[in-house]
Amino acid sequence: MIPFTSPTRHPALRLCALSLGLMALAGCGIPTTQRGNLPKPDALAQIKPGVTDKQTVVRLLGSPSATAAFDDHTWYYISHEIKQVAFLQPQLLDQEVVALRFDDNGVVVGIDRKGLQDAQAITPNPNATPAPGREFTFLEQLIGNFGKFNSAKDDTPGGAHPGRGGGT
Repeated sequence: MIPFTSPTRHPALRLCALSLGLMALAGCGIPTTQRGNLPKPDALAQIKPGVTDKQTVVRLLGSPSATAAFDDHTWYYISHEIKQVAFLQPQLLDQEVVALRFDDNGVVVGIDRKGLQDAQAITPNPNATPAPGREFTFLEQLIGNFGKFNSAKDDTPGGAHPGRGGGT
């Protein structure tokens, strides 16, 4: 018969239990997600304003994440890192934007970098773009739909009803 000894009496068992506990806690870390197309620093260093053209930029950095809304002379490479715990709102950890500006000949004229520290919060003005028409309350919308979809009279051309036969 092997005598039972408490794990707290053997230092090796205590160390093993402690290391197993630490490994279990390390596996419980909150994962982060990296999204976007952020150029590698060595590839970005090869782009020289006044020399590099659009084709070379695509070869070095790949396609841009976005282009400017009103012209194609600015390309954006956007990347962000977020973490999300279960069903809670995602938390932005880091964000980088590299903007490449081109001249009319497609040659780089400037490179701008913006990070999370440059971000500015904006609040849309709800009165800036009024929607035409009247706003209906929930009750008006609900009551207003009665009778619109179930008509007793036959108002289809030729008296045909899908699925009932008849018609031409």
